[in-house]
Amino acid sequence: MGGANTWGEISIDTKRGIAYFPLGSPTHDMYGGDRKGAGLFGNCILALDVRTGKRLWHFQVVHHDLWDYDPTAAPKLMTVRHKGKLVDIVALATKFGLLYVFDRVTGDPLWPIEERLVPKSDVPGEESWPTQPIPTMPPPFARLKFTVDDINPYVDDAERAKIRETMLAARNEGLFTPQTLNRNQISVPGELGGSNWGGSAADPATGMLYVRSADQPGFHTLSLPGARGGGRGSAMQRGRAAFMELCQNCHGPAEAAGIHSMDRATMINVKELGADRIKRAVRGGNGQMPPLEPDALSDDNLDALVAHLSNPIAAGRGGDGGGRNNTPLPPSPDGVTRYTGPLGTMFRTAGGLPAISPPWAQIVAYDLNEGTIKWRAPLGTVPSLAAKGIRNTGNAQRIHRNGPAVTAGGLIFVGSWGDRTVHAYDKDSGKILWEHELQANPEGLAAVYEVGGREYVAFCASGTAQASAESGPNIAFTPGKVEAQGYYVFALPKGTPR
Repeated sequence: MGGANTWGEISIDTKRGIAYFPLGSPTHDMYGGDRKGAGLFGNCILALDVRTGKRLWHFQVVHHDLWDYDPTAAPKLMTVRHKGKLVDIVALATKFGLLYVFDRVTGDPLWPIEERLVPKSDVPGEESWPTQPIPTMPPPFARLKFTVDDINPYVDDAERAKIRETMLAARNEGLFTPQTLNRNQISVPGELGGSNWGGSAADPATGMLYVRSADQPGFHTLSLPGARGGGRGSAMQRGRAAFMELCQNCHGPAEAAGIHSMDRATMINVKELGADRIKRAVRGGNGQMPPLEPDALSDDNLDALVAHLSNPIAAGRGGDGGGRNNTPLPPSPDGVTRYTGPLGTMFRTAGGLPAISPPWAQIVAYDLNEGTIKWRAPLGTVPSLAAKGIRNTGNAQRIHRNGPAVTAGGLIFVGSWGDRTVHAYDKDSGKILWEHELQANPEGLAAVYEVGGREYVAFCASGTAQASAESGPNIAFTPGKVEAQGYYVFALPKGTPR
């Protein structure tokens, strides 16, 4: 229980002494039967007087969040010309592809925001909110629906058919599709899509806002807690239930090809690992993965977990309505049954690419004087596709950890983790002016600074996501070298106009 905290970035109007806080989701993020109502002050932008702590205004961008759609990117402070007048504004880019723009002082929206009807939850005890606030302007920067016509074109016919079958069986009603117990749910652009940490940059002199956007549909199913010790159902069903409760939050759903590594960068072939190695990893831990003792996962249920991983499809064809162990459990002491679901589970191809068609990552340039999109440009490439001359896809691999920095000299600096490349865009056109491939994967925000009259830009890069010999193929990224991690600093030529 709890949440509604600011764990992202805070912005401050130093002249007025106003701080703008993007507030997180109430927890649990995927189920709200025990937190009925809209959930104020969760999923809000909140303006406080920093001298007194007085609340000046707030606006909730998601009511009764069921999607982990809390805002995390810093609210951007700008001045724009609106209806013939200069207006100080604050702009909030979200994980779910919508951009909200307010008068910085009053909190009034610059353009109307409408409460629109959204799909209703069918989960017992859940009371999803009937409407959500949708801006009439500016237009969305990410896609808000995923149909069978949007399936990734770079998969073979067999995988395309499998993705199509999965989509047709899922609950898939666009941006605010609620979680469900009886089938999979698809959320677009997904909780790791849209604009996340450090996801936007503002040019306060021109009214231009640059948003780093990603389309990474999420893939979820709720389940009842308590599966690890319950012992109900067949071994396959108990194994699936244990995996969903204990493993899926980090590894994503088990697939015929295996499971994702904890950073979702590679696919691990569990059949090649074998039962003994899986059990050793579960009991002893492995890297970021902590060990699970018998009191957390019994020996019988560990055997069931291994059985499920050897054939994850079988549990889904059992006699329990889809293999999801939905036999009602005794309620918690306060009488509430609390369902649980994984966060950060993305709908991907066997090769690690998003199941949706490209572009998977973009820089989107808004002119907030007009409330329009001026240009879009792909961010990054997929190395295996770029080798075939296909370079306009963008690369969404871990892109939620990268963000842009814009300079007065007309440049946007940003890194893309999946292809280990740093970029400089022309802020007026979106044209790439410079690129450089690193030996490690850039992440975070570029730092732009000046020393002795010369400008520099620094990028942080990690080398922790190595492709393992135990992992299956992943065409979505180029792994970095551990020995190459660190900071990479570049200097603009002397005498460059600013």
